[in-house]
Amino acid sequence: MFGRLRKSFAGVVSSVRAEGGSGGHDRAHNLFEAAAAYVSACAEDDQERMDEAASWVSPEALSFGVSELACRAVIALARERDESPRAVARALLGLPAA
Repeated sequence: MFGRLRKSFAGVVSSVRAEGGSGGHDRAHNLFEAAAAYVSACAEDDQERMDEAASWVSPEALSFGVSELACRAVIALARERDESPRAVARALLGLPAA
C-alpha cells in the first residue's frame, strides 16, 4: 500500500514541479503548503484564502495534499487519544462507533 502511495505521490510532485506554480508568485508552492493553507482557510471560512491556495497547485495535487493532511491529522489525533484511527475518523465525522 505504501508503495502505491509513494508512486502516486511521486507522480503528483512531478506534475506540480512541471507546472511551476501559477498566479505570478515569486516561487512555486508545494502541494503540502497549498493543502495546509487551503484547509486552514476552510476551517476559518475564508473564501479568498481558499481560492488563493487552490491556485498554487493543480486540483489533483491539492486533492492529494488535503487527503494526506487528513490522514496525518487522524493518525496524530488517534495517538493523542489512544484510540484507533478508524474510531477517531468516525468521531470527527459524527458517525456512530463501528
